[in-house]
Amino acid sequence: MKTDIVLAGVGGQGILSIASILGEAALRDNLYLKQAETHGMSQRGGAVVSHVRISDDAVASDLIPVGTADIILSVEPMEALRYLPFLKEDGYIVTNTTPFKNIPNYPNEEEILAELKKQPRCIAIDADAIASEIGNRRASNMVMLGAATPFIQITPEKIEAGIQRVFSKKGEDVVNLNLEAFRAGRNFALANK
Repeated sequence: MKTDIVLAGVGGQGILSIASILGEAALRDNLYLKQAETHGMSQRGGAVVSHVRISDDAVASDLIPVGTADIILSVEPMEALRYLPFLKEDGYIVTNTTPFKNIPNYPNEEEILAELKKQPRCIAIDADAIASEIGNRRASNMVMLGAATPFIQITPEKIEAGIQRVFSKKGEDVVNLNLEAFRAGRNFALANK
């Protein structure tokens, strides 16, 4: 078993929280894990990418080679397009459809989504709208994580335990909100894959 995931978005969208939760879940499942990240966190809205490699065998490198990622999980559609070269031929794109317009000449949203949907395995989800319906738009990253779980070889229960661990310091209400967002994203992906 091996799953290579490119997490992409911009600063403030919760990419590092997703990476932490996946790491927690992998360790709970006694799997090997390597992670590397680059981020513009000193500037909200700066590009953030994290490579997460999970396997039942030792992982030699923390970086995912171009053309080998099993999943591109993007909380922002332009960032999914940016990392498309990393996706392997039978890989999955799981992307939020809501753009984060952090540059003045942000490309046409419809053209970005059309390009992404040319891929045979693309889940495009309005995670911001789903998270808002649940009660907090900031939980859109957990909607996205949930939408990716059908393609990650870790049980949803282990990922939920990771969510509980990562958000436990923020209180039970925050944990429950994030679990609800996670489940909503998972249900969307299962219904649309």
